[in-house]
Amino acid sequence: MGYLQSFGAAQTVTGSCHFLQLHNGMRLLIDCGMFQGCVEGHNLKPFEFNPRDVDFLLITHAHLDHVGRIPKLVKEGFNGTIVTHQATLDLAEIVLMDSAKLQEESYKTAYKKAQRMGKEKKVPKPLYDKDDVRLIYQLQSIKASYNQKIDLGHGVKVVFKNAGHILGSSVIELSFEEEGVEKRVVFSGDLGNHNDIVMPSPQTLSKANALFIESTYGNRNHKGIKGTNKEFAKIIKKTLHKNGNVLIPSFAIERTQEILCLLKQMYDSGELPVCQVFLDSPMAIRATQIYEKYHTELTQSCSDFLERDGSIFDFPYLHYTLDVHESMKINDEKERCIIIAGAGMCNGGRVWQHFKHRLWNKKNALVFVGYQVEGTLGRKIVDGAKIIQVYEEDIIVKAKVYTINGFSAHADQKELINWMKSFKQLDRIFIIHGEPKAQKHFRKEINKHLGKKAHIVQYGEKIGI
Repeated sequence: MGYLQSFGAAQTVTGSCHFLQLHNGMRLLIDCGMFQGCVEGHNLKPFEFNPRDVDFLLITHAHLDHVGRIPKLVKEGFNGTIVTHQATLDLAEIVLMDSAKLQEESYKTAYKKAQRMGKEKKVPKPLYDKDDVRLIYQLQSIKASYNQKIDLGHGVKVVFKNAGHILGSSVIELSFEEEGVEKRVVFSGDLGNHNDIVMPSPQTLSKANALFIESTYGNRNHKGIKGTNKEFAKIIKKTLHKNGNVLIPSFAIERTQEILCLLKQMYDSGELPVCQVFLDSPMAIRATQIYEKYHTELTQSCSDFLERDGSIFDFPYLHYTLDVHESMKINDEKERCIIIAGAGMCNGGRVWQHFKHRLWNKKNALVFVGYQVEGTLGRKIVDGAKIIQVYEEDIIVKAKVYTINGFSAHADQKELINWMKSFKQLDRIFIIHGEPKAQKHFRKEINKHLGKKAHIVQYGEKIGI
């Protein structure tokens, strides 16, 4: 019998990394993500398996917490085959290049500080650099299309289903025979929200002998999409009418594209006041271009925009600021701006300069449109921090802070339950990718609605498959 061990996304929402050894000796890794927030120290630890032994790396999607340690994996010996959706490979490149850049910059800053105290030898080096990222794209890869059955050899097959979370996101279905009996193991990846205006709803499956399901929002349900859009529009209009500015720390992939589509809809309907909208994130700009490239994977409303305007996301108020000089010029604009900037959890990136120039002004608004992991600056602000520190300077938080959870690219509790109900055969359920409180609540809901006992996966525990 084969087994699985989770070395990430076990009782936490980051660091997704699941090692699967099949009965025939084939070794697979599902995701190899970065730990974030309070558990980011795990990134420096060695892998609990030998990367050289991994035959295939299957990637569910390109978010950092699912791909962020792949360069480290390659540095430490992985030379197998990568299997994922083509869009995921494209998005992962910009995600990892950005990660490498931030790590290098953080290292240089920390090293200079340590030098002044004679402690430079204690500064940990970056996990990887841009050259390490480039090595990934020299490995053999299989670029999957949705619903395509891929033969990995030795009777092992894999199918990628659209997870509806971000572009290229996938539910992974593995099938193989053991002692003449077919087995199917399913990894949900991160499942999308049915009400997303950019991504289609997640595909359903019929059978799983073992399902490993995410639980990010296992203990709550989102607001309805109409209420969410109305709340967002109300904040925008209220702030702009006061000649204030709206700051939106946004994840470069999916959340940014959703916000752009919503603002475009507001513009089309005449609901958006005259203003300037700045997409101030090179990473988000490149991601938006990749979304345009794979437009056939998006919703019908995106196709309608493209057919009408020649672009899904562009509208007259929108400006893209690629270089640093363009970004700095935004500071000259004193009022009626909407600034969408990275990073989504506010742990760095261009959003910091906008905090410095605008967070202390009570006319302005700070709008969180995504989940803030514990230990991040974004979470501290959401939890009520009155003073934050950026660039070694204390900044008072006087701008009105809003959190809109309905934009989540994750399925909520009800959607997760309904997705599982679509299975005609569902033998065992294993809960991953969630905070302990959410997972415990989700386990009770699974038992209540499906009549099944689910197991919360512990870090490193060996689970027979």
